[in-house]
Amino acid sequence: METAESVAKAFDLSGRVAVVTGGGSGLGRSAAEMLAGQGAAVLIADLDETSASLAAEAISSIGGTALGVGADVARRADHEAIRDAAIEMGGRLDVWVNSAGISVESKVLDIEEADLDALLSVNLKGALFGCQVAGRHMVDAGSGSIINLSSSSVLVASPNVAAYSMTKAGVIQLTRIMALEVGKRGVRVNAIAPGFVPTKITSRFWTRDDGSVDEDMKSMVLEQIEKFAPLRRVGEPSDIGYAVLYLASDASSYVTGQTLAPNGGVAMQ
Repeated sequence: METAESVAKAFDLSGRVAVVTGGGSGLGRSAAEMLAGQGAAVLIADLDETSASLAAEAISSIGGTALGVGADVARRADHEAIRDAAIEMGGRLDVWVNSAGISVESKVLDIEEADLDALLSVNLKGALFGCQVAGRHMVDAGSGSIINLSSSSVLVASPNVAAYSMTKAGVIQLTRIMALEVGKRGVRVNAIAPGFVPTKITSRFWTRDDGSVDEDMKSMVLEQIEKFAPLRRVGEPSDIGYAVLYLASDASSYVTGQTLAPNGGVAMQ
């Protein structure tokens, strides 16, 4: 029989070490906060080293354990440095969240090669490098959980995001194949395909050229998205953070190769 104690233990990450790329803001930061809140020591990596450090400081200020570092996920060597820093921090590596990503809008007929290359480098190669670096260590250790951030844009066709969606679709297939290859070694690999969440990436819809926020446009965009969601709301970073926590914890010990889609019901599988 399950008890409050056994349920709490299933989600407890005390003594474990986690890495979150793109953890300086948005979904990555929420994931880092969730993991730290359940006891994990978290290495936060972000292209913006300042944001990574601030996120780590915020966690540390309330009693958690976190370290922020600068990293470019498009470079394999940076992943290796992240792994080494995480192991040095906690002596092990249990969870790796590939959250870093970028987006570029363009119709299919107008996709620029430079934009496609950037998306492939960050969104797809970045996830692959993270999977490789974390996976090798976890296979040797005989356990671990890798969590890749995809997008609900791969579940429903939307205009102007073909290049972005292509890379995020690749992340899901990478997840499935890796799960097959490393499952027998005790390593789980899953993906999360978030719905619309107001973050730095999605703020482009209501940000003026001078960087200021157009509040009227923001309200209009969010209202339209809410209308089409069965739950009648947009997502919050914590909605995705809780999904990360589930997949990182022993509560999901029988789950691998899957894609969770917290999106308010906009896209159903």
